[in-house]
Amino acid sequence: MIQTCLQLSIALSLHLGLVGDYNNIHPHARCSIDNTITGVYYNSEDNISAYIGKKYDNIELGIVTGYSGNEIVPMIRYVKDNFFISPAYESNGRYGITIGIEFD
Repeated sequence: MIQTCLQLSIALSLHLGLVGDYNNIHPHARCSIDNTITGVYYNSEDNISAYIGKKYDNIELGIVTGYSGNEIVPMIRYVKDNFFISPAYESNGRYGITIGIEFD
């Protein structure tokens, strides 16, 4: 039997406190081995993002590519069941949050 770490999902998100026009549908492919996470997803800016990080209980920490103005940015996400929340930043200096739900 072949074992794989691959998980396919789709997330739906809302961007609160931000002024930009953002994509709210995010196909996502992830590989989890122990507490190491890697993956790719279609991000809020209509780009492909790749990331690597660690998962500690309900917190995911790492680095991610694919956002405007930066090659690599920090990533932090709180995940509970299928729901998530993450800080967000716009290049105009405005901060907000992204909340969402992810389906496997």
